[in-house]
Amino acid sequence: MNTLDVNATGVYLITVTPFTDSGALDLASTDRMVDFCLERGVTGLTVLGIMGEATKLTAEESRIFVQQVLRRVNGAVPVVVGASAPGFAPMRELTDNVMAMGAAGVMVAPPHTVRTDDQIVAYFDMVQETLGTQVPWVLQDHPVSTGVQMSPGVILRILKNAPGCVMLKHEDCPGLAKLTTLRAASTRGEVRRVSILCGNGGGLFLPEELSRGADGAMTGFAYPEMMVDVCKAHVSGDVERAHDLFDAYLPLARYEQQAGIGLAVRKHLLARRGAIASAAIRKPGPKLSPQDLADIERLVRRQDQRLAQLAA
Repeated sequence: MNTLDVNATGVYLITVTPFTDSGALDLASTDRMVDFCLERGVTGLTVLGIMGEATKLTAEESRIFVQQVLRRVNGAVPVVVGASAPGFAPMRELTDNVMAMGAAGVMVAPPHTVRTDDQIVAYFDMVQETLGTQVPWVLQDHPVSTGVQMSPGVILRILKNAPGCVMLKHEDCPGLAKLTTLRAASTRGEVRRVSILCGNGGGLFLPEELSRGADGAMTGFAYPEMMVDVCKAHVSGDVERAHDLFDAYLPLARYEQQAGIGLAVRKHLLARRGAIASAAIRKPGPKLSPQDLADIERLVRRQDQRLAQLAA
């Protein structure tokens, strides 16, 4: 089993959850999606995230979907499972189930009910107690979805109290200064160094985040090869190449990050690329207009032209 640890690097792609046109889980497309991601060189997969429509799945559907992903991955890359829940009993139950299936670890975000620094730290103390010392877990810092602001000082307190936390999913925006502060603290020996993967949608600040000390990305984009290639170029020392590659994909990545329709855009592109059979979003969810579809076609065409120029 690929167990998550503090040395994790690269691209852990946040996957969508494929549905049929009628809204049922599409397990055949789940296999196609996993193959699509692996063929594009991702380092790991993260399932049941916010863009995976996790809150629209039943507990049994969540279990079935994770099992299908893990079966198809077959140990090729680590798989992280979103385990945030309103209470600790369902969090523990899901964690026990997915770890027994072969998951590499779980990811937990703070609930919107915690507000003060002490409340946030106390909550993650309880997360550590609930998950135990044998389960590696990811601290998800995503204030846009949770409404919870975690300062660098709070994150450092959590890390000091939680030996099971091996990774920070950093998706605060603007967050470059926060990333610099966290890396400086570990360099000074104030806290152990953990993996930091950045989650700002589609890797919108990926080159800058890598330069600030991030180890890679944990986010989604219909063209995961962009993040893979940017990370490879940056690690090899060719920072300008990393920026050139990023720039080629940026307009489409930006379009995919629109509030409200972003997931619909991503699923449409994945269906267009053959990764999933249907672009369906489980209700409630948005639908793309003819104008949206025309925008996407134009952006894809222009992206192809820029990539061809880079390859020339």
